Formats: sequence, structure tokens, C-alpha cells
Amino acid sequence: MNRRFPLAGLLRVRAMAEERAAAELAAARRDERAAASRARSTEDRLGESGTPSLADGRAFQAAVASRMALASMLVEHRAHAVAAQDESDRRADVWTDARRHVRAIERLEERHEDTVRAEDARAEQLVLDEVAGRRAAGQGRADA
Repeated sequence: MNRRFPLAGLLRVRAMAEERAAAELAAARRDERAAASRARSTEDRLGESGTPSLADGRAFQAAVASRMALASMLVEHRAHAVAAQDESDRRADVWTDARRHVRAIERLEERHEDTVRAEDARAEQLVLDEVAGRRAAGQGRADA
């Protein structure tokens, strides 16, 4: 039997694809956290903003405009957070598929290694049996 695993090249290629998928998943999760953080920050700023204490018409209009802008930003940031979550989920699926493909070939490699070990053990046992048989034959002649 071939002692070298015949699918070693494919395993390396699949492992590189899995590593790339894992890196892309990590980047997507980083983007997801950043988008969620921006949304929380905007929500906090919107919650902290209020109307001015003075009844000045221009200050009131500026405060309302500011709150509207923050509300608009919040909607946008939440949409980015949802999109980032979707991308993260998609990248997780890609990584899971890549990992499954690698694991399938790793199982084949483990089976191959088990077969090679079993053949080595069988060959070693044959040698030991032959050595033991020669000793027994040699002792039989010496006794005669």
C-alpha cells in the first residue's frame, strides 16, 4: 500500500479554504460588532438629546433638527447592523461547509493511517514469526 496519503494535496487545499473562510468569518463578526456599536452609540446620543431649556424658537428648531438627524442615523446604523449580522451568518455557513469538507478528508486520512499501521504490524508479526520459526528449527537440529 502507498504509505503516503493520496489525498494529501486535496487536504491542504481544503484546509487553506477553511482558513480563508475562518478569516472572513472573523472579519464579518468584527464588522458586525462595529455596526452594532455604532447603532448603540447613536441610540444613546438620541436618548441623551433633548429640547433646550430656553423657549427660544431657533434653539428649539435646531434641537428638533438634531434629533431628526440622529433618528435618521439610527435607522441607517440599525440597517447596517442587520446587514452585518446577515453577512456574518452567511460567512459562518461558508466556514461550516469548508470545515465539513476538511473533516471528511481528515477522516479518510485517519483511516489510511490506521491501514498503514495495521499493515506495518502485520509485516512485523510475519518477521517475528519467521525468526521464531528459524530458532525453533535450529534448536531442533542442535538437539538431534
